[in-house]
Amino acid sequence: MIALHLAQPPEVANVGAGIHGVRGRRDVFRLPDLWQLHLYNYSAELTLLGKTYSVAPGHVSLTPAGTQVQFDYRGRSEHLYAHFRPVVAGDPSYVPVVQDAGEAAPLLSSLLRSAIEASPSGGSRTTAEVWTALWRIADLTPATTETGHPAVASAIAHIEAYLGQPLTVPALARLAGVSHNHLTRLFQQETGSTVIAYIRRRRVARARHLLTSSTLSIPAIAASVGIPDLQAFNKTCRRELGTSPRAVRAAALVGVAESDRATS
Repeated sequence: MIALHLAQPPEVANVGAGIHGVRGRRDVFRLPDLWQLHLYNYSAELTLLGKTYSVAPGHVSLTPAGTQVQFDYRGRSEHLYAHFRPVVAGDPSYVPVVQDAGEAAPLLSSLLRSAIEASPSGGSRTTAEVWTALWRIADLTPATTETGHPAVASAIAHIEAYLGQPLTVPALARLAGVSHNHLTRLFQQETGSTVIAYIRRRRVARARHLLTSSTLSIPAIAASVGIPDLQAFNKTCRRELGTSPRAVRAAALVGVAESDRATS
């Protein structure tokens, strides 16, 4: 798992479609100060951070800056890529180096191709498309990956899948096959958080993403993250984010405008 900061838009240095494996079956390289995002349309082996991964069409990978990578191709190989610098702000998302995007792969492909079409003249649009793709990739991964107990993994998987629905500790405990008190103890041991605090944190994280990267109305966002009462949603955002939902959205729009002026 790697820590990826997504609270603010990344600085996108380059996007494109790469074709490899034609002249040689192996590439070894390193980008000193840029992260790499790849969406694969081929099968190969990727080696980084001391481990070899098998990639296949529809897989995505994220490589931190300064990491040496080795690709072993099986023939002509095409992938979409973005090179970027995350802005270190807010809480990070923890994402696998390689994962299968599954049904999200076509959407990720569309986002990256839109970013490519907008580059280099459409700086803010390119940034927005890559930022949205990164959030989609982060959302592929429930925060269960590093938990050790299956009851905790089961509870978190259900939370991630039904974040917009009413969630209670007794109901989660029943789904996980343990008692309310046992799940509470396990959850605290595994995550360092109570179940309720975890649910609140995940709802706020998803709400912040939707506020900053979508045009959904604030009431629709509140309902989609399971806090349909607008007064409660505002109170939660102020407590967890330090400001109102409207201010979160406004700050994101200012950031995009400033980025657009800087690249125009």
